[in-house]
Amino acid sequence: MKKIIITILTLVSINTMVAQEESAFQVGEWFRFKMSYSGWMKAGNATLIVKDAEIDGKPVYHVVGKGWTTGAIKWVFKVQDRYESYFDKTKLVPYKFIRDIDEGGHTKDIEIKFDQDNNKAHIHNKKYNKKSVVDTKPNVQDMVSTFYYLRNNINVSTLKPGDEITSDMFFDGENYGFKLKYLGQEIIDTEFGNINALKFRPYVMAGRVFKEEESLTLWVSNDKNRMPLRIKADLAIGSLRADLDAFKGLKHQFKIIPK
Repeated sequence: MKKIIITILTLVSINTMVAQEESAFQVGEWFRFKMSYSGWMKAGNATLIVKDAEIDGKPVYHVVGKGWTTGAIKWVFKVQDRYESYFDKTKLVPYKFIRDIDEGGHTKDIEIKFDQDNNKAHIHNKKYNKKSVVDTKPNVQDMVSTFYYLRNNINVSTLKPGDEITSDMFFDGENYGFKLKYLGQEIIDTEFGNINALKFRPYVMAGRVFKEEESLTLWVSNDKNRMPLRIKADLAIGSLRADLDAFKGLKHQFKIIPK
């Protein structure tokens, strides 16, 4: 459950993309995802919303992502997560990131301020009242801003099925490297109808949670919105799936293929 929520919010940034002529999203955009375990048991929900804000006099997007368990799973393992990112409206680089989570009693309350000019992350662990500074990569992304960076910069014409793309991200005080494989296009059946989607496979660490490195698959709409449609994960025990089931505030027309 936790890994699915994180993956929905990140989608992994791609650093070989060419910017679209116009933004894929706008203030007021809202997504909701429903999650199920092993194809039948309701596991939880997640939402993403884009708001307007200001950081040090700079106009920014303020994105809030939430994830929580529901139904029977809630009584076994309760999740109540909140992620926030404040990122530049032009460069799409983050200035502030917040992670406030409760996952089965495991809690974190972390605020990170990014100094993009000097490649530093100023971390405040509010739970333990500890502060630290860590070096970052140039134009580093956080786990939320990277999703919106991807949507605004994806250029499928430069990708061929099987291409692998690497990227850097900063999360919980550490720099992370990711590898993502592009699998091509696919028509998928959704609650809204048949949608032409772009299919990706981010590499994950095999072991306790995932069966193998290629256990995750995600689909993004192949239109100007680049909206997340579905993510599936093969776990060590069972599987998890998240599907977009509601949205509003799209900047562009949502294209559905007639049956």
